[in-house]
Amino acid sequence: MTTDTQPLTVDLFLSVDGWARGETSPGYFGYFGPELEKWITTELARPQMVILGRRTYEAFAGLPEEVRDESSHRMTELNKVVFSATLATASWPNTRICRDDLIAEVGRLKSEGEVPLRTMGSLSVVRQLCGAGLVDRLRLMTFPLLVGKSGREAAFADVASADLELVDHQVLDGRVLLVEYRPTGRDIPRM
Repeated sequence: MTTDTQPLTVDLFLSVDGWARGETSPGYFGYFGPELEKWITTELARPQMVILGRRTYEAFAGLPEEVRDESSHRMTELNKVVFSATLATASWPNTRICRDDLIAEVGRLKSEGEVPLRTMGSLSVVRQLCGAGLVDRLRLMTFPLLVGKSGREAAFADVASADLELVDHQVLDGRVLLVEYRPTGRDIPRM
């Protein structure tokens, strides 16, 4: 990454067995705690533009008002770009629908943008961005459970191999592991 481009951070919440959600799992896999809440609040307070796919956008934007918290209200304030071939309009404030090529548009946002970029969830978007080499930071929030057969959305299905360098790690609420990696651009070790 050169200093004249905005970084792109990918945030994924996963089970230990690599699922982004379980068919019967509640939000945060049922392990929401005060340190995780503080981390989310702190990260959302930073200047950023949020990149989303259609399904993640619909999940965030469709939250009923009675369950919206400080974080969901902050998400409303942030500028968001939703990549979708099917959405015609966005009901969520500060949201733009983009039908352009994801890779080209994110490359443009990185080079011309004024704030860092961030994805949350949006697995199809993440997979494409990883494959194109546009991800600068990969943050994995690993929750202490094996989802097993109820697992839905394998986080890294069909993603090309990539060598990663550990940048940071921490434990939240004594049970959730946050690990941050930086893609090195090198090939992975082989036999």
